Amino acid sequence: MTSPDSDGLLAEQLLRLTRRLHRIQKRHLEEHALGITPAQSRLLRTLAHFGEPPRMADLAQSLEVVPRAVTTLVDGLETSGKVRRVPDPANRRVIRIELTDDGRATLRALHHARRAAAEEILAPLTGEQRETLGGLLDTLVSAAPTQERHC
Repeated sequence: MTSPDSDGLLAEQLLRLTRRLHRIQKRHLEEHALGITPAQSRLLRTLAHFGEPPRMADLAQSLEVVPRAVTTLVDGLETSGKVRRVPDPANRRVIRIELTDDGRATLRALHHARRAAAEEILAPLTGEQRETLGGLLDTLVSAAPTQERHC
């Protein structure tokens, strides 16, 4: 059983690890000269998981952000040529977001940058420790959403 103090320490460790991971990922993005922010990289990765180009509202829901935040991210990615807005063939009032060839190339580079960042942060762990950590993280990630609402 854990005490409130040890739970507080665990929470602080998780927050510090998250910040460290964010810094390392940002550095790797800069080293690969991709010219995108971590938030834009998250949008590109999310966009790639849709079977067909999604609406902005679909992206906002998947990213769990307000639609205005998606608009700002899409604006930046469209300016850099990584995504484009296209009309929905069934309803011309609906705009969908699709990856460009440059966006797909950026996704491949992102994959390599994220992998390098993960290797850097996981380097001190043995294979067995990585497996244990993976199992623990799976448990935390798959926790019921109702638990999050009580925080």
